[in-house]
Amino acid sequence: METQARVLVVDDSPTILKVVSAILSRHGYEPFVARDGLAGIEQIKKGPKFDLVLLDFVMPRMNGYAFCRELRSNPAHRNLPVVLMSAKGDKIRGQFVQQTGAVDAITKPFDARALVAVVEGALSKTAEGRARPVPEGQAMPDEDSIAESIRPSMMPRHIKQRAGIELAQHLATVLAPAIVALPPESRDNEASLMQAIAAAMTPGVVAQLSAAMRDVDPGQDLKEVMSGDMSAVPLAEVLQLLQLQRQSGVLRVFNSKMTVTIYVRQGQVDYVASRGTADEFRLGRYFVERGLVTREQLDRVLRERPHGAPVGQAIVDAGLAKKEDLTEALTRQSSELVYEMLRWPYGRFTFTREDFKPEAEAARLGLGISALLLEGFRRVDEWRLMEGTILWDSVVMIDQVAMENLKSEKLTRTEELVLAAVTGSRTVSEVIKESSAASFDAVKVIYQFLQGRVLRTRMA
Repeated sequence: METQARVLVVDDSPTILKVVSAILSRHGYEPFVARDGLAGIEQIKKGPKFDLVLLDFVMPRMNGYAFCRELRSNPAHRNLPVVLMSAKGDKIRGQFVQQTGAVDAITKPFDARALVAVVEGALSKTAEGRARPVPEGQAMPDEDSIAESIRPSMMPRHIKQRAGIELAQHLATVLAPAIVALPPESRDNEASLMQAIAAAMTPGVVAQLSAAMRDVDPGQDLKEVMSGDMSAVPLAEVLQLLQLQRQSGVLRVFNSKMTVTIYVRQGQVDYVASRGTADEFRLGRYFVERGLVTREQLDRVLRERPHGAPVGQAIVDAGLAKKEDLTEALTRQSSELVYEMLRWPYGRFTFTREDFKPEAEAARLGLGISALLLEGFRRVDEWRLMEGTILWDSVVMIDQVAMENLKSEKLTRTEELVLAAVTGSRTVSEVIKESSAASFDAVKVIYQFLQGRVLRTRMA
């Protein structure tokens, strides 16, 4: 290459800027960097003259679409070729390329060879006049007309709405019993009401309400970085991007019934919480599954713990488990929530920069995303295999002859829980629910026992 082509890399990730610049330098290009769209536009105006722009889509201050619109509005720089670097799906990537006149696009994460091939191809197309015509900035559609999955989401509004409902539930849970406990003649007395409410507002209650209030009005601390539709951008790709860029923040994934919140620190999962998910994802179940507490002991802890106190810590404080048992339970809960989300056929996500809640700060699990995804996809494949062979509404029974032969073998804790839940009148679905084991683990045991003739089924 006689003269070095100047390539401007526009991305808000220091890691991406460093990695891409190193690849370009090794292959004879002269890289320049900008931390967001606005900084990129300012650098183009100042010079030097660039030959190509590698552009991220989701950035603060000015995103990739707004950058292209500004670029195409300036006759001096309108024809500067642009290549999109994004984790977006093919449908969205194609729409962006068409609407902005971008030469090409490359999906993150990418390797050095793929990046160099795209850069070389983009420069060749431009030099040979094969690049697609670029639109004038004023002729580009408004950002509001872009597909919903690449527009800034309405998630902050949904967060506030759901948090408002949760706050109301907290207040009702605390205040209603205190008011109902008053004699009927005192319920119209302002002083009596204030006294009852003041007595109900214990330090634990106040702390929980304060946390709920922060969700209702997060103020300037909540900054949305990216959002989208899981049908266009699969959750696995989002998690891989966060890992690659060593991002820190809160990833919320939700559908019409459930919300799962993943706290990510430096590209690792620190803690996962949920609302609206099945009972099997409640933290107490993991202690019951391991045999550390009975259901009766768990119910007592739930009744007696201070209002709003974390369940796991309450179990440890009651002397029923150790700190390392709590860490293992939180690890299992967080991992299985991620596995569950990988099965969701639809949903939306948003990633924000905000302060972590105290329970997330305390957990600091540091779970590797690659390992979570590998195990999650393995489970998805196994689940599909088992799903097609089990009749969920059939009654399951133990074959006593096969069971006698099995008694010489040591059963796992999950196998014991499943067999204990088999009464001869419960369906497969009911056994799974009553077993105190995770659905996947319980189904796997039932599948294996059916294959081994330890269990038999009959129609209900």
